[in-house]
Amino acid sequence: MTVSLPLVLVLGLIAWGVVRFLGVRVWIVVVIALFGFLLSRTVLAPLIDSGARSGVGIVNGTRG
Repeated sequence: MTVSLPLVLVLGLIAWGVVRFLGVRVWIVVVIALFGFLLSRTVLAPLIDSGARSGVGIVNGTRG
């Protein structure tokens, strides 16, 4: 059986788990999310996007 989950859902669950079980403060998660949002507007965005897609492809087994 194949289950398809959006990457943002998986990352959201990881962030929730970190806040809940590791005791990281919520404001730190908000600052990191804002940093990611601002980083997506820079020249590094295509590199980050391709790296994330490659990583997901490796995990899914679609790239060797």
